[in-house]
Amino acid sequence: MPVRSVALAALFSAAFLLLASCTSLPDVRQHLERESARSGFVRIDGGPGAQGLYSLLRAAGKDEALSIYIEGDGAAWPSRWRPPADPTPDGTLVFDLLLADPAPKRAYLARPCQYLDPLALAACSPESWTNARFADAAVEAMDAAVTSLKRASGASRLRLVGHSGGGVMAMLLAARRDDVAQVITVAAPLRLRAWTAGHGLSPLQGRDPDTLERNWPPAVHFAGARDEVVPLDIVAEFARRSGGRLVAMPDFDHHCCWSRDWPRLLEKAR
Repeated sequence: MPVRSVALAALFSAAFLLLASCTSLPDVRQHLERESARSGFVRIDGGPGAQGLYSLLRAAGKDEALSIYIEGDGAAWPSRWRPPADPTPDGTLVFDLLLADPAPKRAYLARPCQYLDPLALAACSPESWTNARFADAAVEAMDAAVTSLKRASGASRLRLVGHSGGGVMAMLLAARRDDVAQVITVAAPLRLRAWTAGHGLSPLQGRDPDTLERNWPPAVHFAGARDEVVPLDIVAEFARRSGGRLVAMPDFDHHCCWSRDWPRLLEKAR
């Protein structure tokens, strides 16, 4: 990758994850394993085309809808010039949203190369969690994992929920599926080209939800008025163009206070 692209990609990720938790990676994994087991979640094999994707499923009840919570872009960069050696998230915001959702059928889906053992991680190119994280290969792997989760749950329709880059991925998945009943995004830079241009960054590989022409499923887009990572106007303009519903939270930023208020916010998304 050219030096300029690496530098700009580093700036992109550093800004994107500026407010990330300081929790260590082993602590994050242990938290997920402990809390998921306590709450009745089980690991699901991603299946062909989804190798290495970490996913958890709780398929209680007879509800026909499965809510899949999609992880964000992962660990913060150690410096402006060096990506993390492991993209496993260094915070638990998305998993905490999952636990706060009362839906009987719920799943957690990590992004490519997250939560891998060292041998499997060595086979992942850093591009997979930097400038190619929304490339077609990443979306295809996520799509295959979503299909596996749906099949294992017995659900007939999906609700996709994603924070930050996970919200972008949720929209890219919704654009290629016909079983998505609703999408909920939280602090997501849904106009990727406008967002990177606004930060003076090089464009990312892959498709931009803002340029896709399709009839979107019902969508609710949450945004924080104090979010300096993903400005409110980026989310508002995408909601206007796509026919989604914007819910602006005056005192919220990129991370605060989504998990704290999630049950109340889900009521707003109905």
